[in-house]
Amino acid sequence: MTCAPALAPAALAPPLSGRAVPAAPRGLVDGFGRRIDYLRVSVTDRCDLRCGYCMPKGFKGFEEPANWLRHDEMARLVGLFAGLGVRRVRLTGGEPLLRRGVAGLAAAIAALPGVADLSLSTNGTQLARHAAALRAAGVDRLNISLDTLDAAEFGRITGRDCLDAVLAGLRAARDAGFAPIKLNCVAHAATPEAEVRRLLDYALAQGFILRLIEPMPMGDCGRRYAHADLGALGARLAAAAGLVPALAGQGGGPARYWSDGGGAPVLGVITPMSRHFCAACNRVRLGVDGTLYLCLGQEDQVPLGRLLRAGASDAELARAIRAGIAAKPERHEFGTRPERIVRFMSQTGG
Repeated sequence: MTCAPALAPAALAPPLSGRAVPAAPRGLVDGFGRRIDYLRVSVTDRCDLRCGYCMPKGFKGFEEPANWLRHDEMARLVGLFAGLGVRRVRLTGGEPLLRRGVAGLAAAIAALPGVADLSLSTNGTQLARHAAALRAAGVDRLNISLDTLDAAEFGRITGRDCLDAVLAGLRAARDAGFAPIKLNCVAHAATPEAEVRRLLDYALAQGFILRLIEPMPMGDCGRRYAHADLGALGARLAAAAGLVPALAGQGGGPARYWSDGGGAPVLGVITPMSRHFCAACNRVRLGVDGTLYLCLGQEDQVPLGRLLRAGASDAELARAIRAGIAAKPERHEFGTRPERIVRFMSQTGG
């Protein structure tokens, strides 16, 4: 199967250090002393790929479009989070570039007082058409999913023959001035190490950053994939490529990095299973219907979208956000009670 056009076309800077970062207000601090300054916003739960670790084969139970937050509603909620101390925002999905007007939404969020870093995660299939508009709208950084450079294996993993489209999207993103560009590779126990080495060689040649991510047991589809210790795999790859451990603080996420001789990070690992990072968690997720998910590995949530559409004022929504953050769980239970999470990744937001 070849890549079909997106459901609808999109309408219509440097990394974090390139923007003036305003002083944070009192901020959002949860019950464990963690400052929550990062919000991931799912603009759709639809996707044009069917990666097995993310969405069950044949799944059709998507959120009704009538329940999707409009872009102005999303921007309103993001503005409230920014007023409460959130500084980093990431647009996700599903596949965010399948929703009409994402560049316009990005521009509205980039203009909000307090937002210092705006990024977007994509599978890359639609990126060649939208990279320039996203950059012009104020998106600072891109993360692009890429699990293999083998066309047949790409089709097996994703259910689509779209590798060429993704590679074209990567070229368009680089031409649009995005830097750094991060490649996200979900690597599990059955992933051939040789293929990961090939991805690392590609990233080094293209000037990208490769990040290896352990799959999480979200829903029955996620539990089919046994995780591998990516810390050990990363160390082997780094040693073979002559990389050295990078200093902490590369971005706002949990990745641990290795860098090249010039100090630039080129390889990272995200290890929610083998070496969880819950003690330093700084993020929450907003679903396409406005549900605030407080932890990937717990069911705690706040129905912000429902409250908004019931006529809640900004002050009432801000109180609901603060109450939710105060109740944020200490950590996930993927290792001890994985069966508790029946929703899968695309329903929550990547």
